[in-house]
Amino acid sequence: MVSRGGRPDLAGSHELSQVHASTLLLVDSHDEEVLELNRTAYARLQCDKELGVIAGASHLLEQADTLEQMARQTAAWFSRHLKVAPAARTRP
Repeated sequence: MVSRGGRPDLAGSHELSQVHASTLLLVDSHDEEVLELNRTAYARLQCDKELGVIAGASHLLEQADTLEQMARQTAAWFSRHLKVAPAARTRP
C-alpha cells in the first residue's frame, strides 16, 4: 500500500497495528503537521513499512522535481514489494 500525503492516523491505533500489507507512507517535507501524524501512524504499524519524505515538497508538489521524487520512491517501493507471478501453464 502507498499513501502520499494521507492521514493514516485517522484509522486508529488498533486498526493500524492490524495492517499486514507492506506500507509506504510518503509525506511532503514542508507539511510538518501531516509529517508528524504520519510518524505517529508509522510507529503503530507492525508490518513491513517505510516512511519516505519528499524533500522540499509542499502538499501540492508544486516545486521542481518533487513529483519525480515521489514517482521514483513509489516505483522503487513497488519493485521491491510486488512479485511477478509465474506465467500460467497452458494445458494441451
